[in-house]
Amino acid sequence: MLASAAILAATVAIYMLEAPSLRRRKLRKELWVFTLLLLLGCGLGIAKSLQVPIPNPVDWIILVYGPLGDALYEWLK
Repeated sequence: MLASAAILAATVAIYMLEAPSLRRRKLRKELWVFTLLLLLGCGLGIAKSLQVPIPNPVDWIILVYGPLGDALYEWLK
């Protein structure tokens, strides 16, 4: 639980340091992307600290491109 609180505190500190600069320069889209990625990273960090199993992105890539690679291999054979 302490790790989750530390991750949350670090997230808030990062946001407080970076967001005012983006607002001042009127970079609205960049602020949205920054916020979304920061929240995603915070969520993944908290999940990892609570030992929640997180799927590997490579598994999804293999699932999508595996049949395509097999078909291409058969075609080029």
